[in-house]
Amino acid sequence: MAAGNDQLILPVGFHEAADLEGFESGANAGAVAAVAARQPGPLFLWGGPGRGKTHLLQAACVAAGRAGEPAAYLPLGTEGLTPEALQGLEGMAVVAVDDLDAVAGDRAWEEALFHLFNRTNEAGAPFLVAASAAPAALPLVLEDLRSRLAWGLVFHLQPLDDEGLRKALMGRARRRGMEMPEAVANYLLSRISRDPAEVFGWLERLDRATLAAQRRLTIPFVRELISADGG
Repeated sequence: MAAGNDQLILPVGFHEAADLEGFESGANAGAVAAVAARQPGPLFLWGGPGRGKTHLLQAACVAAGRAGEPAAYLPLGTEGLTPEALQGLEGMAVVAVDDLDAVAGDRAWEEALFHLFNRTNEAGAPFLVAASAAPAALPLVLEDLRSRLAWGLVFHLQPLDDEGLRKALMGRARRRGMEMPEAVANYLLSRISRDPAEVFGWLERLDRATLAAQRRLTIPFVRELISADGG
């Protein structure tokens, strides 16, 4: 869960390719700029699934790792994770805490997060937190933690519109070395859910399928795969 000078030690679900350059910001340009700025203190990102919270937190850690600086990414919903995992993280150049909802209402976790916040603040390190709701709306039992989380910048991440989702899809395809014509992207998006997790899941499937079949991405090829999937 930490990114150090020599390597990134990544938890399950950590996307090593996560970066800010490849993030389609849409209406969230302010949040992306704030993450990139790496200012000391708290930065709180909230919103529904598929808004890019996890991507931004991981991208901040990846950027630190690439610069030879230690960073820690903690998805609090990880099974078996305990508050003791927060010990010593104030020495990180970036601390990113994901899925705060998973421990909201647990006093031991909240107290550990409160103390970690204070230690990182004293150390002058960025403290990034993501949750599904704003600090004021989270079911926290420790009001001091709630107030600390609201100290810094708080961003409500917005979903991508159709154009933003198409750009994100084509951009990720390009970074994978895939040539995805705009017509193919539009066709795919017209046939599947607009949920980003499903869209990018389809991109992975298309990547594997084009390699296996040694074919280019065309509308007929995508149509075949969707039909085979029952779509």
